[in-house]
Amino acid sequence: MNTAKERLLKIIDEIPEREVVKILDFAEYIKIKREKSLFEDLTKASESSLDFWNNDIDDEVWNDV
Repeated sequence: MNTAKERLLKIIDEIPEREVVKILDFAEYIKIKREKSLFEDLTKASESSLDFWNNDIDDEVWNDV
């Protein structure tokens, strides 16, 4: 049974070079979209951590250290 990646590589081997460029552009788009999503997830996680530490009680305690 062929994996999707193997099937894609077979299709790429069978089409003209000018069409391969379109596939490459789309693959790069998907990669950038995934990286952007990961960055947004990390940003949200950082913001929730900041919310935890950004409070008056901890500020007062750490100011005296």
